[in-house]
Amino acid sequence: MIHYQLRCGQDHDFDGWFKDSVSFEKQAKRGLIDCPECGGTDVERALMAPALSKRDSLPMTTESAPPPAKTAPATPEKTATGRMPAQMLAALQKLRAEVEKTSDYVGQDFANRARAIHRGEAEPKSIYGETSEEQAESLAEEGISVARIPWVPRADG
Repeated sequence: MIHYQLRCGQDHDFDGWFKDSVSFEKQAKRGLIDCPECGGTDVERALMAPALSKRDSLPMTTESAPPPAKTAPATPEKTATGRMPAQMLAALQKLRAEVEKTSDYVGQDFANRARAIHRGEAEPKSIYGETSEEQAESLAEEGISVARIPWVPRADG
């Protein structure tokens, strides 16, 4: 899945999730994506800013592996409309714990490892790590299933 920041013809911004960039293009061309604010179907991808946090706003950790790339707002507990609902934060924390428990962390080598698994060159297993938006799109276009999730702080600290 790929997350895009979208903008309609009336300059309303909203989010959208798509299987890959081709799916977005096909749906937009057919007018199947509509603005939740005005209902307009003249929708295009908006320029997305990278999710960067100020160093002093991040929690201090002693973990050996850095967290995977964030696809959420700069402060993951917040949304564009304010504070993230507690249930959503709890669900994302539970998801993070499950990913860490059942998958191998591969860091910046995520795209290469995913390709090797897909091609049968490496043992099939669940992995997680960092990848750029371009790498994620490239993987999706190759038929490699990837998902990007907001990486919130752990529930235990």
